[in-house]
Amino acid sequence: MTPKQLPLDRLKAKGYKITPQRRAVLQALAVCPPFTTAQQIRDEVQKQQPDVSLDTVYRNLALLTELDIVHEIFRSSGNVYELVDADHHHHHLVCTECGHTECIDICPMINSYQQEADKKGFKITGHVFELYGLCSECQKKKSQK
Repeated sequence: MTPKQLPLDRLKAKGYKITPQRRAVLQALAVCPPFTTAQQIRDEVQKQQPDVSLDTVYRNLALLTELDIVHEIFRSSGNVYELVDADHHHHHLVCTECGHTECIDICPMINSYQQEADKKGFKITGHVFELYGLCSECQKKKSQK
């Protein structure tokens, strides 16, 4: 994703200003490798804005996650982040041993979940689905012990 493709319009559409820090965090996410830590994002941001703290990065990531512009992936080795591609809904496989994370292009959200929510007067606004287990490399290491 190039800086021209940053989801700035989605941020504006949700009523938020595009601050220099928000822009920098989004730009960092666009140039960093997939599944980037907050520390890696801060390091990238500080190349342009040396005074930006890790706390500022976390606050912006929390807002961008809440607005469904950034996806936070929970890993025991530390959470990672990716820009949400509005045209590509997906979920993740996460290795509990090494933290290796991969996208999977299926979604378990089925009509029966919506029907159950409707019965209870609940409006679903989003969902997160990650599968945790061992990647093939970690499985090999464990079987060799």
